[in-house]
Amino acid sequence: MQLSALGKKLTARTGIVELMDDLGSALNENPDMIFMGGGNPARLPSLEEAFKKQLQAVAGDAERLHSMVGIYQSPLGDLDFRSYIAAYLTKKYGWELSAKNIAVANGGQSAFFALYNMFAGPTEDGTHRTIHLPLAPEYIGYRDLGMADDIFSATRPVIDKIGDTRFKYRVDFNHLKAVENVAALAVSRPTNPTGNVLTNEEVAKISGMALERDVPLILDGAYGLPFPNIIFSEAEAFWNDNTILVLSLSKLGLPGVRTGIIVGSEQLVEAYANFNTIASLACGGTGPAMTKDWFRTGEIDTLTSRHVAPFYRERSLTVQALIKEELKGLPFRMHLSEGAIFLWMWFEDMPISAQQLYERLKKRSVLVVPGQNFFVGLEDDWHHQHECIRLSYAQDQKTIRQGIKILAEEVSVVYSEC
Repeated sequence: MQLSALGKKLTARTGIVELMDDLGSALNENPDMIFMGGGNPARLPSLEEAFKKQLQAVAGDAERLHSMVGIYQSPLGDLDFRSYIAAYLTKKYGWELSAKNIAVANGGQSAFFALYNMFAGPTEDGTHRTIHLPLAPEYIGYRDLGMADDIFSATRPVIDKIGDTRFKYRVDFNHLKAVENVAALAVSRPTNPTGNVLTNEEVAKISGMALERDVPLILDGAYGLPFPNIIFSEAEAFWNDNTILVLSLSKLGLPGVRTGIIVGSEQLVEAYANFNTIASLACGGTGPAMTKDWFRTGEIDTLTSRHVAPFYRERSLTVQALIKEELKGLPFRMHLSEGAIFLWMWFEDMPISAQQLYERLKKRSVLVVPGQNFFVGLEDDWHHQHECIRLSYAQDQKTIRQGIKILAEEVSVVYSEC
């Protein structure tokens, strides 16, 4: 095939492509694979029952069914859904939103593709501006979203070592202040891959820096507040007119419906609608149809507080204990688990790269994600990037225990060989 430069860029074999290939193979084609890689949420029977009831209610009403599957939604998404989201957030946080502040996307990845390319890249005056990530590592799916090259830059974190087996990344605000040609500041909270949760003070400080530069703060809340609320630390939801908050139904347990939610200024939402019309024509209706009543009634909070948040909090503690048990005596550190559905492992001075460890584990039918792909916007000259892996703890405990046991065996062999 004779591809354009952009075609070659968007069809290349990248980290996120490999991750989704692994995910698809493990979940759909190779059930014997121990899947501790991608971000697929756990199966929670109580939530699946709630999904079933909602689908049955829609399918049993001819007009609702036709609205869900038989007509094009607007580029901003179902109006009732957007109105209920706005009313829910206004009541919960006092943000004074209307449907004009809400847009629906065909998944969070689609939302970020639009938002990042709306702001970053070459400008009309010839300046090249970047989406700046105040805290790296960050979500692997960001890396290849730019239609222009090099649309991301990042600030290397400060590393706090905690005890013998823990650590935490922190924002280096001194270096962040010096960054130039910024189109927007962007953070995920909780952070994918590390489970780091920026404090309320850190978010406020980053927001203030965005306001000073007259650029937006883009806040990825896929795992955070107000839903699915997979946060284990003290944190408050954040939004203002200069913030673009991106939420998702995926980690609630609905990754298949591909529903992202953008909360922004009316000007931003209108601009996004134009972009989305060109890129996607319209938004899918399944996610909004299934969940709109939960936002209208506030039941979404009950689902998250009773089912989602407690499950992941308990599972995180259980898997951390398993890791400490199986890897006892080996040189490893875990990032503090403050949210999301992952544990971030650091094997300091490991004799091989994280990529090589990933390949060794894959041969033994264990899937993890090598860490170098998450350091979006940083030069590849920091050895730490090649010493980390991401583990998902969303699978059943028996599977996770088997995977961690094999991980411990491989890491032990790696260090003993050298």
